[in-house]
Amino acid sequence: MHSLAQPRLAKERVTQALALVCLLAMGGWITIGPSGILAWSENSRLLTLRQTELKQIEAQRDVLKNRVALLNPNHVDPDMAGQLLRSDMNMVHPDEKVLLLD
Repeated sequence: MHSLAQPRLAKERVTQALALVCLLAMGGWITIGPSGILAWSENSRLLTLRQTELKQIEAQRDVLKNRVALLNPNHVDPDMAGQLLRSDMNMVHPDEKVLLLD
């Protein structure tokens, strides 16, 4: 009877050791993994940074949407058309005077 208890005890110890190793591995993954406890602060910082970038990009998009609306081929805003002609093609209105500054 004593000889049967020895392999069973060894098998239980191996099973317990494997279970402990698995638990330690999962605990390590939870702590230092890519979405673990230590990564939360970095992810939170990156989220704040990305939200700030998103707000800036949305503001730029709104400016461009407004500009596109002003350049609608069916109804061009006269001020926008004049601005583009002056800046892109160096054109002026006949009653305007140009002053060159050094």
